[in-house]
Amino acid sequence: MNTSPATLTVVMAQFDPLVGDITGNARRIIELARQAREQHGADVVVFPELAITGYPPEDLLLRPEVIRQSEASLNEIAMAAAGVALVIGFPWASDGHLYNAAAFVVDGAVQAIYAKQCLPNYGVFDEKRYFESGKGALVIEYAGVRLGLTICEDIWQPQPAALAKAAGAQLLLNLNASPYHRAKSSERHSVLAARARETGLPVIYVNQVGGQDELVFDGGSMVVDGSGELMQRAPAFTEGLYPVTVDVGASVRVHRGAVAEALRDEAEVYSALVLGTRDYVRKNGFSGVVLGLSGGIDSALTLAIAVDAIGPEGVVAVSMPSRFTADMSNEDAAREAQRLGVEYHVLPIEPAFQSFLSILEPLFAGKSFDTTEENIQARCRGVLLMALSNKSGKLVLTTSNKSETAVGYSTLYGDMAGGFAPIKDVPKTLVYRLAYWRNAQEPVIPQRVIDRAPSAELRPDQKDQDSLPDYAELDAILEAYVEQDRSVEDIVSAGFERADVERVARLVIVNEYKRRQAAPGVRITPRAFGRDRRYPITSGFKR
Repeated sequence: MNTSPATLTVVMAQFDPLVGDITGNARRIIELARQAREQHGADVVVFPELAITGYPPEDLLLRPEVIRQSEASLNEIAMAAAGVALVIGFPWASDGHLYNAAAFVVDGAVQAIYAKQCLPNYGVFDEKRYFESGKGALVIEYAGVRLGLTICEDIWQPQPAALAKAAGAQLLLNLNASPYHRAKSSERHSVLAARARETGLPVIYVNQVGGQDELVFDGGSMVVDGSGELMQRAPAFTEGLYPVTVDVGASVRVHRGAVAEALRDEAEVYSALVLGTRDYVRKNGFSGVVLGLSGGIDSALTLAIAVDAIGPEGVVAVSMPSRFTADMSNEDAAREAQRLGVEYHVLPIEPAFQSFLSILEPLFAGKSFDTTEENIQARCRGVLLMALSNKSGKLVLTTSNKSETAVGYSTLYGDMAGGFAPIKDVPKTLVYRLAYWRNAQEPVIPQRVIDRAPSAELRPDQKDQDSLPDYAELDAILEAYVEQDRSVEDIVSAGFERADVERVARLVIVNEYKRRQAAPGVRITPRAFGRDRRYPITSGFKR
């Protein structure tokens, strides 16, 4: 503990919990508190929102044993954490209600509990399904400083900070489980700066880090002073303990610390994809991953992400050529697998494809080759990958991007077969940017893969643009229609061809049934398919 009465050392504990592993998370909290005290002289250690359960616990919160175990673990943490005060997020049951709460722990006991006032119920959040709102501020005087506790959404609204200020707070502590999307860090800083300027109080903002199903938490814990100036920021996408020095006296002042450099868009997105993939594989106990490597851009990027996430020793890449696969595709797939050092196999699908055609021949007689035969090829590949997964215990990664997922340009039970989709929320145009960025770090994706026109290679001379608008145009329409909820008329008035907009809108609507059956994947935009966007499958809405 800091012996100087003039300063207080607050340590931001940016860590990666496992949702539902209450005992394991409690052990981590105890160990991190010990490290913070011994290595950084911590007076106070602040952990993320719902750190004991991990976030989001979803319907685990409906199980009474989860609540009981969380409160028991909180008491164990309190008894184990000597010589330092802790602020810990946990679910708190009181008087027949459940609250998203923060406990202030010191001297072996829980001294005070704050209940989150503002419960988000939009986008990926549905906290009102589980929690009641807290009714007021909590200010704790400790080591000469009056600390005002807030939790995540509280800081996005003016009232909780204002109430804490009115109750005498000199420093705001904000516990978070704030999921990543592109440009989220700058949004957070703007919000923190606004609260600081409104109240004149410094804010210490502590965020969770790590992947949880579709969500990635990027950390980036930060400190702003009473004028809103950024004084300190922890690195994104990594665990760590980050001490903040606070001057204690009639007024409270936070010292300037290390400000981690903000990542550029491609680096930030790529880091999110790697972390989300790594944690999904690791936390679900898979021994590794297997994926189909076609020689195209999507699978090439997915392979690079997989290797960067778990290492080449855990990755198996499989080429599954057909009669329509170009030689360059086979060559480029082999070249990337060799560059990345992964286990690589070639399993031609022609025998399986011919077998299906033979079985179906009596029923298909007189009918021409069409999408049916294209989908059979994709499903042959899906069967092979799932067989390898079953035998090896490895997770199948699917390789579809957001543009394809939006318009249904994929095969149900074929290339959609798998357990996790790393680039599911990445538009095709961003796929190319990420490939260029990854190659700038180390050239692993053959340049020909990036340069050539994309093709599913399920029929002779096939190109994606035979079935879809140019990807730059498609992605712009999809951003307007899916992410911004703009109408067809509004998008047409922005300069797009009516026929293209109406066709894309129709494809998005009619392929909802496919998306409901797709693997989860890393969310990088404010409106990803899945938790963010919940549309009915059966619907009379056509525009």
